[in-house]
Amino acid sequence: MEVIITVRLPRDAASVPVIRGILNAALRVIGVAPQVRDDIQLMLAEACTNVVLHARAADEYDVTARVCEDLCVLKVTDQGGGLIDESVPAAAGLAETGRGLKIMEDLADAMLVANFPERGLSVHLEKVLQFAPDALGERLQVASANGANTHLRR
Repeated sequence: MEVIITVRLPRDAASVPVIRGILNAALRVIGVAPQVRDDIQLMLAEACTNVVLHARAADEYDVTARVCEDLCVLKVTDQGGGLIDESVPAAAGLAETGRGLKIMEDLADAMLVANFPERGLSVHLEKVLQFAPDALGERLQVASANGANTHLRR
């Protein structure tokens, strides 16, 4: 089983809950465990919020979510000019802002930030999925691994 969702969104704060809702619905349908869905939604929200707040030169940004077997891969890309200074400052302990990258790093099983100065930034996040008992996604994985015929018959 493989699910791919690709969306181009306006760089507007209202776009963040939209993409969170779309991805959460897809993950819920295939039976991803609620805590894992929550982690993925928070990672996605942080990445998208960073674009909305910091990618000033961009009018839009792209989000791709790919679920394959037991892995969710998120990629959030903007054309906002990238980081001027490639070093990302560490957030102060109780700071209200500046913690997004740290939150993503803590929740993700893998994270890569690719900076393209004057062209944009791409955040790549991976999360290993856990499924609820008898989840549709887990059953489809087993069927796919066993080579089950998934074509509709007339």
